[in-house]
Amino acid sequence: MDLDALIAGTDLPQFDEAAAEAARARQAELTKPPGALGRLEELAIFMAGWQGTAQPRIERAQALVFAGNHGICAQGVNPFPQEVTAAMVANFEAGGAAINQLCAVAGADLSVIALDLDTPTADFTTGPAMSAGETRAAMAKGAEAVDPSASVLVLGEMGIGNSTISAALACACLGGEARDWIGRGTGSDDAGMALKADVVAKGVALHGTGTPLEILAALGGREQAAMAGAVLAARAARIPVLLDGYICTAAMLPLWRINPALLDHCLVSHRSREPGHIRILDAIGKPAILDMDMALGEGSGAALALPILRAALACHNGMATFAEAGIGG
Repeated sequence: MDLDALIAGTDLPQFDEAAAEAARARQAELTKPPGALGRLEELAIFMAGWQGTAQPRIERAQALVFAGNHGICAQGVNPFPQEVTAAMVANFEAGGAAINQLCAVAGADLSVIALDLDTPTADFTTGPAMSAGETRAAMAKGAEAVDPSASVLVLGEMGIGNSTISAALACACLGGEARDWIGRGTGSDDAGMALKADVVAKGVALHGTGTPLEILAALGGREQAAMAGAVLAARAARIPVLLDGYICTAAMLPLWRINPALLDHCLVSHRSREPGHIRILDAIGKPAILDMDMALGEGSGAALALPILRAALACHNGMATFAEAGIGG
């Protein structure tokens, strides 16, 4: 897959307006008042445009969780040790995490991809977190993990310290003060919040003026780069994507900075309690499907939104039209 061509927008697959219009016409014929199903109708039309059919379906939902470790943890920005990342990957693989239960309920096939956990990225307060080559390698791993036959992609991550990474990416890509983007993460107290803000400010001062991909390399992590690669691969295959919360959405900001249209096939699954996530959604103009006061990560919000998407298509495809129901007038 030519990631450079996708990033540049060369032959970028586009939303099928004719299929979307046919889906709108079907919605107008279903046995309900126009617009009565609200965003469920919008979601069905969205899926129609990306699947290129008036009656889209979810045959296979693929869930990918990418895991990485971060050199910035040397600054003490997280109350938990980095060994927790590998322990949680093992928990995912054993079926014991929230994402496992949510994927089982939602009917998604879950894969977990650990990215060089024994070799954390570099501390971005002293130098770039990753080289350009490391960033491209992580993006390629993310792209390779996507099943081109999937109907929808559920995207998530795991990585101790990556709420700090996300704040740095958001600050560099969208501006503002470091403190604007800091949240509690996995449980930072007030002193930890102040430390995170200081660390993010230092990182952005060092690395915040490069190209979007340079910013991703300098401030991001392997799991962020992998998620960006997965989103590009999904676009190439016309697969709609359910993004998770703060960490996942922040990972998309370098792509958004390159071209906002690179995220046209993405839905934001939920609005995290992390304050930075709300700011990102306002900036990129994407409303969340759910608001459940969640801040877990690991794709949990994206998996929880999948049944809503399935419900939207069930109504769209399964409801009778007025003519079929014999209702006139």
